[in-house]
Amino acid sequence: MTNQTNGFLQLGLSEGIVNAITKKGFNQPTPIQAATIPLLLSNTVDVVGQAQTGTGKTAAFGLPLIDLLKENQKQVQALILVPTRELALQVANELISYKGEKKLFIATVYGGQSIQTQIRDLKKGVDIVVGTPGRIIDHMERATLKIDHISHLILDEADEMLNMGFVEDIEKILAQTPKNKRVLLFSATMPSRILDIAKNYMGKYELIKITPQVLTTHLTEQVYYEVAARDKKDALCRIIDFAGDFYGLVFCQTKVETDEIAHYLQEQGYAAEAIHGDVSQAQREKTLAKFKKKQINILVATDVAARGIDVKDLSHVVNYSLPQDAETYVHRIGRTGRAGKSGTAISLISPSDFRKFALVKRVAKAEIKRMSLPDAHKVVRKKIEKLKAKLFQLIADGEIEAYFDLAHELLGGVDPEELVAAMLRLHHKDEFNPESYKPIKELRSENKSDSRFDKMRAETKRFKKSLDGDENGVRLFIAKGKMDDLTPRKLVEMLQEETNVPQRFMDRVKVMEKFSFVTVPQKEAATIVNHYRRAAGKGKRSLVEIAKD
Repeated sequence: MTNQTNGFLQLGLSEGIVNAITKKGFNQPTPIQAATIPLLLSNTVDVVGQAQTGTGKTAAFGLPLIDLLKENQKQVQALILVPTRELALQVANELISYKGEKKLFIATVYGGQSIQTQIRDLKKGVDIVVGTPGRIIDHMERATLKIDHISHLILDEADEMLNMGFVEDIEKILAQTPKNKRVLLFSATMPSRILDIAKNYMGKYELIKITPQVLTTHLTEQVYYEVAARDKKDALCRIIDFAGDFYGLVFCQTKVETDEIAHYLQEQGYAAEAIHGDVSQAQREKTLAKFKKKQINILVATDVAARGIDVKDLSHVVNYSLPQDAETYVHRIGRTGRAGKSGTAISLISPSDFRKFALVKRVAKAEIKRMSLPDAHKVVRKKIEKLKAKLFQLIADGEIEAYFDLAHELLGGVDPEELVAAMLRLHHKDEFNPESYKPIKELRSENKSDSRFDKMRAETKRFKKSLDGDENGVRLFIAKGKMDDLTPRKLVEMLQEETNVPQRFMDRVKVMEKFSFVTVPQKEAATIVNHYRRAAGKGKRSLVEIAKD
C-alpha cells in the first residue's frame, strides 16, 4: 500500500488503521474526513464539525481517536455522547471495525439494556464509552463510570440531542470532565444553542463546515404514486411484487400504523416485521439481526425507531406515510443508493398529502417522478419470470439430483404439464392469477392555482423560520413527569408518534417530578393540544394543555 493508492495514508493515519478501513472497502476520504482527520492528529485545539448526515462523520473523529489513544490505560480515555441507542451501537461497531489489532476496549451504555450487564462491562476496564446522556448520568451517579480522566469528549449528532431535550444532561456531564480534555462536536446543523455549548465548554476551537452538495443522492431514483388512502396497502403489495428482489424499509408515521402494515404484509405472506418505540430493546435487536441477515426482507418502521439503523444494500425505501418535513424525507431516502449502488425511493401520495408533498419537493429540491402503478398482469408476469429464473438456476447449479427418483415416481401415468400445474396450484395458490389483485383507481392531482402556491411559499417560509427557532413558540404543559418514568427523550418521542409533529419543532424540554414542559411553534402547538383534547374526550382533562403564566 502506498500514498498513491490510498488517500487515508496521506492524512497521517497509521498504516494499521488504514489497513482496517481498506478492508471495509474505503480508499478515499470524504470531505469532512479529509478536513478533520489531519487537524485531530496534529493539533490540540477543539473541533466543531458541521456536515450532512451520512457523510462519514463517525470515521472523521473515530479514525484519529483510535490512533491517538494508548493501550493498557485501565481507565476511560474517551466518551462519545449520542442521541439514541441505535446510534450508540452503530458508532461502537464502526470503531471496533476501525481499530484492527490495537488493544482498545469499547463499551456501549444506553437505556433499554440491563444496567447490570453494562456495569459488568465497565468493571472489566474500557477505553472508549459510547452512550446516551441519560444512561451516562445513571452510571456517573452510581460511580460505575468515572470520566474525570478522559482525554477526549465527542458530541455526535449534537443537533439531535438538542432537539430531544438533552442540553441539561450534556452540560451536567461536561461539568464532571477534566479541563484539559479535547472536545469534538459534530452536527448536521449548527443552531445558536449548540454554538453556546461550544463557547461555554470548549477551549479554542476550529470550525469545519462542509457545504452540502445536494440534499438527495443522485444514485437514488425518486418516484411517487398517487393512490387513494384506502388503496395504499394493495399498492404497497404491488410495488413489492413488481420489484422482484425487494429489500427495504417501509416508513409509517405512528406506532399503530406500523403494526397494522406489518401484520397486513405478514398475512399476505411477506417476510415483514415492525419496529417502533413500544418494541422492547431485545426484540428490536432480534428483528434487526434478522433483517441484516435477510431472513426478513421488509422492515416497517417509524422515523424514531429507524434512527441509527445501518443496513447496507437496501434496494428500496417506501414512504407509506409522507414525513412531516423535507429533512426527514432526505434522511429516509438516504438509506438507499449508497456506496455506489443504486436504489429506489417510493412515496405513496393520497389526495390529503398533495400540499405537504409539494412543500417537501420544494424544500428538498428533489426531482421526484410521478409514475403509474403496474397493472396486475405486469406484476404477475414479473413474478413468473422471477420463478423461472430461480428454477433455471437450480438446474444450472445441479441441486436437484436428489429429487430425480421422486420426480420419476410422480410422472408415472400423469401428463407432465398437469403435474407442474398442480404443483404450482398447491404451492402458489392464486399468486399468478391477475384476478387476485384488487383494482386500484389511478388518481391525478389537479393543477394548483397560483394562490395555492402563494400559500405554499408562505408555509415554506414559516417552516424554515420554525427550524431556525425564530418564531414565537407556545409553552405546553404535560401532566406527566419523572414519576411516570418520563425523560426528555421519551417525551418528544411520545409527542411525535402520537401527533405526527416532528421533534425538530420541539424546544426547551423540561421534565419535572409530576409534570413537564415543551415549547413548539403556534401551528404545531394547536395540532398537539387538539389531538390530546380529542383523545381525552368531552368533559375530561387533557394530558396536554397550553401552560399558564
